[in-house]
This record gives sequence, C-alpha cells and structure tokens, in this order.
Amino acid sequence: MERTFDKTAVIGAGAWGTALAYTAAVARPEGEVVLWTYKEEEAAAIRETRMSLIPVKGARPLPANVKVTSDWADVAGSQLVIVVVPSVVMRSVATSLANVGLADDAVIVSCSKGIEKDSHLLMSEILAANVPYPVGALSGPNHAEDIVQGLPSLTLIGFEDISIAKEVQKRMSTGFLRIYTTSDVVGMQIGGAIKNVFALASGICAGLGLGDNARAALSTRGLGEMTRLGIARGGRMETFMGLSGMGDLVVTCYSDHSRNLTAGRLLAKGMPLDECLKQIGQVVEGVPNTLSTYQMSRSLGVRTPIVDAMYEILYNGKHPSDALQELMVRDLREENVTD
Repeated sequence: MERTFDKTAVIGAGAWGTALAYTAAVARPEGEVVLWTYKEEEAAAIRETRMSLIPVKGARPLPANVKVTSDWADVAGSQLVIVVVPSVVMRSVATSLANVGLADDAVIVSCSKGIEKDSHLLMSEILAANVPYPVGALSGPNHAEDIVQGLPSLTLIGFEDISIAKEVQKRMSTGFLRIYTTSDVVGMQIGGAIKNVFALASGICAGLGLGDNARAALSTRGLGEMTRLGIARGGRMETFMGLSGMGDLVVTCYSDHSRNLTAGRLLAKGMPLDECLKQIGQVVEGVPNTLSTYQMSRSLGVRTPIVDAMYEILYNGKHPSDALQELMVRDLREENVTD
C-alpha cells in the first residue's frame, strides 16, 4: 500500500528547513506539517512572523498548516520526517528520533550535507544506524532563498528502494520544485557534501581576484575529485554529472547566497577562520567537510589535490596564495576524471 504521508515533520528550522516546511505545506495543503527547532525562542519568533529567522526579500510566509514547535512530542506519529540540521549534530538528533514514536510506516529523509569526522559516515548512515525506518536523502542545487520565493528549482531524492523515493517525490513535488529520483543514496550525498569544500575554494579564487578562468578550472577539477572519491566510496559515476553533483557544485561555487563562497572570499582577504565564521553567523559546512573529506580521501587512497590544499589552508594555516602556487606547479598530467 502506498504511503499517504498525512503528517510530515521537518527537523531543523534554519533557512533550508523552513523552506522545506513551506514546500511540504504547499505541496499538500490538507496535510499536517510540523517544523521543529530545539530552541523555543526560535519557534516563538517563527510562529509570530511565519517567516524564516533569516530574512529573504520576497519570501512567502509559512502556510497555516505548518505548526512550529520545540516539543518533540509534536513530532510523534509523523509518517515523513525531513531532517535538516548541521552535520555535527546529526548523531544527537538521530538518537532523539529513535525515541519520539514515529508512525510504524515512517520514512526519514536526510537533507543535511556532510560527512562525519573520523567515522566518515554519511548523514543517512548515521540516521539508519539509530532508527528502524527506511532512510534516504535529498540533495541538489537548492538555495533556500529561491525556494521561499517560489522560484523554479530542481532536486534529487534518493532511497535504495526506488519505490519509496517515488512516494516522497510525489508527496513533495510542487509547481516550483521538480524532483527526480535515484537509488544511488551514497553518490548523491558525497556530491552534496564535498561541493562545499570547492565552494570555499571558489570563494578564495574570487577573493584573490584570479578571474573567471581560474574559477571555471577550479570547479571542473573539483568535479573530478568529487567523482573519484564518490566512486571509491560506492557511488555511481553518472550521479556526479547530475543535480546532486555538478548541479549543486555550480550553484554553490557561484551564487552569492553561498555561505561557503562568502567564507572563502573572507579567507582570501586574510581574515582568520574563526572571525570569518563569526561574521557569517551561520553554519559553513565546508569547514568541517574539508577535514572529513581529507580524512576519507586518505583512507580510500584517492588523489584529491584541491581538497588537500583546502585542508592546509583551514587547518594548518597555509596562505591561500601559497596553496595556489603549489597546485599550479604540480607534475603535469593527462586529464582523466577517474584517475
């Protein structure tokens, strides 16, 4: 029997979580949508304004069928759970979800883009290890700022069981969000996580005034590193040519909405990393993702020169100009995405 998803819960009320709550409510006006945040003061502010705490010009308010809460009890009985929290807190959220009391036929979707440090687990893998429900992922070139204005966007939903992916696709699709499906849950998450590293690098290129050629080369070679690492981790090559690979990489490397791009620009100007993060005031996933991606590439024996350079800049204090020079004078090679 096909799931109806009459009750949907979105865990995490940042810009992306609020945008997905808006999307879920518009996609099914008669359905119940719960938007959960761990801070009651945040929940109260969103209830009052019906808007994200991060203002966007032209944003549409949350529909009336969205209940904003900080009480886990309100999540109980949900059939579709969309998790949109920073990757560093995914493990604690997964533990909480295991004890909430979801519907027996619940389905969980991770929308968090990251790789856990040391374990190298993807966000869906952390959830799956803690909850007895099917777990998939959503990823693509989807900045919340466009979604909350109802601007046309495309994304990818993945489950190992493609029939579940199609059920979620049907539930969440709207006139402004077109959803495609895949069974490559690993590949789509690798793309969504690693693109943040290259967005930081793209911001550094822009901040140093290196020009369009350098940024185009950076994103192209970054796609090669993403593909090599993703295949080694178990993903499929074609996934990295799609929405959660090239698509997400392009939007994050070039959009002014990208926090990673902004952080890279600030780093290029000599601002210390801690100060960059404080000024941005939101999670910059490329920073922890650089460390976890660097670790994973070492464990899998995959060549990732741009990731390595970003690791040196962020964690060993190397000046961006020095890292650039080292990349430019490496041994000359034949172009090959998979080697």
